[in-house]
Amino acid sequence: MRSSGDSTAGGGPGISPVEGGPYPLHDSAADPFTDTIGYRGPTACAAAGITYRQLDYWARTGLVEPSVRPAYGSGTQRLYSFRDVVVLKIVKRFLDTGVALQNIRAAVQHLRARGFRDLERMTLMSDGATVYECSSPDEVVDLLQGGQGVFGIAVGVVWRDVEAALSQLHGERVDTGETLIGNNPADELARRRRDRAG
Repeated sequence: MRSSGDSTAGGGPGISPVEGGPYPLHDSAADPFTDTIGYRGPTACAAAGITYRQLDYWARTGLVEPSVRPAYGSGTQRLYSFRDVVVLKIVKRFLDTGVALQNIRAAVQHLRARGFRDLERMTLMSDGATVYECSSPDEVVDLLQGGQGVFGIAVGVVWRDVEAALSQLHGERVDTGETLIGNNPADELARRRRDRAG
């Protein structure tokens, strides 16, 4: 079990922030949706359940930046990856439960450092002061037995929620700019695998 945030609360060691920046939310070799599909700001907002003002503020402050294409002045559209949208929704859930922004920032930096496949199996727990990553049911039980009030976010559930939402919205092919209506990221991955096999 790993923690981020205030290392004195909850007894876990704090995760040191990732140095450098801006921080990509994915490793392009591990993220199958990175280089092909992007989601414009309004689509990312709809799928994550946030306002455009929140999206803009989080991008400007470096909390969650668009990893496919940042805005380059007026007239350009930010493009968020599937994984970016998952992280946006996680940040929203943390804020809704009262986790301090500095602890959310530390948790986001930790998520950025994790492999693409790791996210689906991860549960994030918080007691309000510290965010913990639990990768097994035993770790969740250990944290609950500490006697503090905690809440959890099953990242796999958020992942599936975002996937379902994006399947009803528009995506954009990065290479051609083509708008994909009702794009499901998993369908695009399956198509790319078929194309490589054929």
